[in-house]
Amino acid sequence: MASSANKEEAVCVTGANGFIGSWVVKTLLEQGYTRIHVSIYPGTDASHLFTLPGASSATLTVFEADILDPDAIAKAVENCRGVFHLASPNTLEEPKDPQTELILPAVQGTINVLQAASRLGVRRVVLTSSISALIPNPSWPSHKPYDETSWTDLDYCKAHKVWYSMSKTLAEKAAWDFAEKHGLDVVAIHPATCLGPSLQPGLNASCAVLLNLLQGSKDPQENYWLGAVHVKDVAKAQILLLETPAASGRYLCTNGTFQFSDFADRISKLFPEFPVYRFNGKTHPGLKDCKDAAKRLIDLGLVFIPVEDAVRDAVESLKSRGFLKQEETVTI
Repeated sequence: MASSANKEEAVCVTGANGFIGSWVVKTLLEQGYTRIHVSIYPGTDASHLFTLPGASSATLTVFEADILDPDAIAKAVENCRGVFHLASPNTLEEPKDPQTELILPAVQGTINVLQAASRLGVRRVVLTSSISALIPNPSWPSHKPYDETSWTDLDYCKAHKVWYSMSKTLAEKAAWDFAEKHGLDVVAIHPATCLGPSLQPGLNASCAVLLNLLQGSKDPQENYWLGAVHVKDVAKAQILLLETPAASGRYLCTNGTFQFSDFADRISKLFPEFPVYRFNGKTHPGLKDCKDAAKRLIDLGLVFIPVEDAVRDAVESLKSRGFLKQEETVTI
């Protein structure tokens, strides 16, 4: 799959104008891909993608496609040898109707993409799942490092209204069921809290975690934290999984697993001018630190960018885009 000739074959990126999607497009262009189908939600803006090096009307073709519209998705996927499926709803606010806002589009949208891929002869689909399909999992053995065998506890999610995790878990389970029944080659990637510079104008959920922390939030991210990863590494990992024929199954993508309290301490030391809350003790009892938690990706050759660099890049991006203002700093 990794030959230069194959890079002349079209690939499709759903959710291509989002935080990770934009970086996948950028990295594909950097690695010499010449035909990229850019699938975006109807009415959203993809203009920033055409400012990327190598981007043009010849290399990028935009398809406005709601993932709940099978015909529109099929047009985006047609003639592609690989598909990166990233489009999945997320919200910075508590959903009013979780089933309609998160669960249905995540699950049915994934099925629509896979059906199109299967019917149109796509060779591999790289599914962007999430650590939210691994956690929360209260039954995970205490002090054993989390790995790809963990699955989020849906009953826990329902009882505690952890709707995003439920949507990602149900979507991934549906994907594996479909792949098994139809013989479709699917590989899943599970990014942790994804940080770094944003190519798109909006604020994504992962960088909002960092922004809130810098502004003094005391939220320990109880149900959403395993670790952090640079968005560049997530994009590189996606393409690595497309191009590696032996890749299969699930791949955790994080530069280690560690306590959120440890992360807050690192942020406080890097940016002492901000009112970062210092947590007392462990925020995630039973979470085992593990530097090589993403061993499956490391074994494929991925070298992770230090978390500190991801944080610095994210902070600079938040400042430059006006999300983090000087008056929000404090003098120590």
